Amino acid sequence: MKALSVANKDRIIEMAWENRTPFEAIEAQFHLKESEVVKLMRTELKRSSFNLWRKRVHSGVSQKHLHKRNPEIDRFKCSLQRNISLNKISKR
Repeated sequence: MKALSVANKDRIIEMAWENRTPFEAIEAQFHLKESEVVKLMRTELKRSSFNLWRKRVHSGVSQKHLHKRNPEIDRFKCSLQRNISLNKISKR
């Protein structure tokens, strides 16, 4: 796995944990495939937390894969979410 800073690991975990952020968005920002994100989550989360996350990702509720998303959704983030530039949350 690629060497990642603590801040980048935290951001990837945050993006992976959120249901609406697809794996493709993580790959676009951090160049990590789904399998690499799963490995990262497995090593960084407690076992029970990882199991809950994997169960949720593979449930019908999650939209972690673009093919499961509503085709009308064409963005990676909520319109109310703060802007992110260079993987850092911009100051207002």
